[in-house]
Amino acid sequence: MTLLSVNLNKIAVLRNSRGGNSPDICRAAQTCIEAGCGGITVHPRPDQRHVRPDDVRALAAMLRGRVEYNIEGNPFAGPRGDYPGLIALARQVRPTQVTLVPDGDGQLTSDHGFDLRQDMARLRPLVGELNELGCRVSLFVDAGSRDFDLAAVIGVQRIEIYTGPYAQAFADGDPAGALAACADTARRAQQAGLAVNAGHDLSQANLGTFKAAIPGLAEVSIGHALIGEALYEGLATSVRHYLQILR
Repeated sequence: MTLLSVNLNKIAVLRNSRGGNSPDICRAAQTCIEAGCGGITVHPRPDQRHVRPDDVRALAAMLRGRVEYNIEGNPFAGPRGDYPGLIALARQVRPTQVTLVPDGDGQLTSDHGFDLRQDMARLRPLVGELNELGCRVSLFVDAGSRDFDLAAVIGVQRIEIYTGPYAQAFADGDPAGALAACADTARRAQQAGLAVNAGHDLSQANLGTFKAAIPGLAEVSIGHALIGEALYEGLATSVRHYLQILR
């Protein structure tokens, strides 16, 4: 079955808006695990607008040996204040997977993937170091991307398809073109020996259609929609609904 990794960034946003430690991000992770999710995702950023380095470390301690741990972030963003940089965090906690994302402070959320041909030389040593740490490496890419053979050569094991455009097309009532682009991208990646993840704006409404179009989909990372839906139906119930769709 496709693994569901729950992104807990929005829990941290709510906590940070008030200060203190409530809601507790580790308790949220525990609730998701008890409901059956197979992984937890966080996306720490240098400006620490949501998940902070101490969250990354606390979650690593509680998750180890239980479910997969996926840390997302920009590998080119250097240390800033208490943020040591993505690679340094990976050295400290050795997550199951590191998803490399080319985002910056000016972006409200991740909204594009890597240009594989252009970025490969800079990515090569970082991917190599993550592999040496025992971390699986995934690259965030746009639907329509190519050159996956270049990614495989430097040690990348997976891609994560940016599904924001698909989600918007689905909401507009015309998802066929965006869905076909995602399916074609998945086929190209799998032909290059890479596994396929997906994430961004996937929801209970659009996930089933997406999964049916992507044979062999390894993982979906879902945060914003799942946490929003949890306000109405409860966190554990929302996780179980997603798992039912993925089955």
